[in-house]
Amino acid sequence: MINEDFPLIFERSKKGRISTNLPPLDVPVQKIEIEEQYIRNEPAELPEVSELELVRHYTGLSRRNFGIDSGFYPLGSCTMKYNPKINEDIAKLDGFTHLHPYQPIETVQGALEVLFSLQKSLEEITGMDSVSLQPAAGAHGEWTALMMIRAFHENNGDKNRTKVIIPDSAHGTNPASATVAGFESVTVKTNTDGLVDIDDLKRKVDENTAALMLTNPNTLGLFETEIMDIAHIIHDAGGKLYYDGANLNAIMGYVRPGDMGFDAVHLNLHKTFTGPHGGGGPGSGPIGVTAELEPYLPKPIIVKKQDLYMFDYERPKSIGRVKPYYGNFGINVRAYAYIRSMGAKGLKRVSEYAVLNANYMMRRLAKEFELPYPQHCKHEFVLSGKRQKKLGVRTLDIAKRILDYGFHPPTIYFPLNIEESLMIEPTETESKETLDEFIDTMFDIVADIKENPEIVQNAPHHTVVKRMDETTAARRPILKYEKSN
Repeated sequence: MINEDFPLIFERSKKGRISTNLPPLDVPVQKIEIEEQYIRNEPAELPEVSELELVRHYTGLSRRNFGIDSGFYPLGSCTMKYNPKINEDIAKLDGFTHLHPYQPIETVQGALEVLFSLQKSLEEITGMDSVSLQPAAGAHGEWTALMMIRAFHENNGDKNRTKVIIPDSAHGTNPASATVAGFESVTVKTNTDGLVDIDDLKRKVDENTAALMLTNPNTLGLFETEIMDIAHIIHDAGGKLYYDGANLNAIMGYVRPGDMGFDAVHLNLHKTFTGPHGGGGPGSGPIGVTAELEPYLPKPIIVKKQDLYMFDYERPKSIGRVKPYYGNFGINVRAYAYIRSMGAKGLKRVSEYAVLNANYMMRRLAKEFELPYPQHCKHEFVLSGKRQKKLGVRTLDIAKRILDYGFHPPTIYFPLNIEESLMIEPTETESKETLDEFIDTMFDIVADIKENPEIVQNAPHHTVVKRMDETTAARRPILKYEKSN
């Protein structure tokens, strides 16, 4: 509703321009001037619609989107699992939504207690000594931790630590984060079992090694069985071991990064701890560190002194603030609600079901797809579509055809070291019936590839948006800035 006491008045000046008179404020207001050629002489022809038509319009648009609430989302490496609605209800409580970050700390003790308790829970889950909730997402957490490792080495006068070792199967954010943090990326090979090649690692480690970035289980869904040896190799060389927490969903309650020898870890609250993922975000990527790295955490951190929760800014070795305010508060509240509702036994059961579902799907799908690494997987697994490619159908075609059946495709062409890869993560929240339906769909697609490959090559057939002409798009792209001119 328009406040008639403070109308917004547009007046045409003698010079043919528009000036804006705003309500009186404590600060001077600069007048807005618009050239005559840009001034509309007639009202805009906006449609007049009823509420029913408007609701149907936006409801129709929402049905064109795919989300975890509408269907199976086996996107490997992303942990697209169900977001419990109780988390949403708790995050929407007035006591949380009506806060302001500049309120006196005495008036936000409840919110600070939630954040402090979340820090302590994440410390226990990861085996780390201290946690910061500031980073806004996983890659942001990677960068933050690497900046801390860099500060640690420089503070010790070890300025020659310029290299970060990263497996060839790692998430693409790892080398990107290392580069942005000012390091040189060094690639370590994967061995025939899909794990870090220890001999190659020993060749790559030297006096310039600052850290090794590692996901465990790794991006192939396999647990690094020689993780303790890896930790000793890095630590003996004076480097630090960094844990990419994207795959923590597979090991909660069974093993902690800190117990494996890691010095720093980031967590994806929007993956493991059921915050909305992707377009439903924002994300949250807290970092945990050992006591040795704790002085370098971003400031402020939330501490408890006697009965008062407060912000600690007195941290002379801190790398400084990495995000405005104190992290993505709403996502942190959702994660805390999830952890409290699940409890220690519940989080352990999450990992059990995630691993069970993945191994069930892997064994069944291996009947028609090549399985590069046949050992037991953790929460996800990688197939290869090399057999289907020999029949003229690419992994991309298979992914497009999956859309016709109402499923979201898995991750494709990643990891990069597997030809025609399909990376599948069912998560713990899907039923056996859903898994079987997806597996049967994959078998139907394989049958089509053998009998009538054109159906798959030209898919999707039943989606709102059809397949684009990839050749034309690559050779004659329609660029938005060119189109607007």
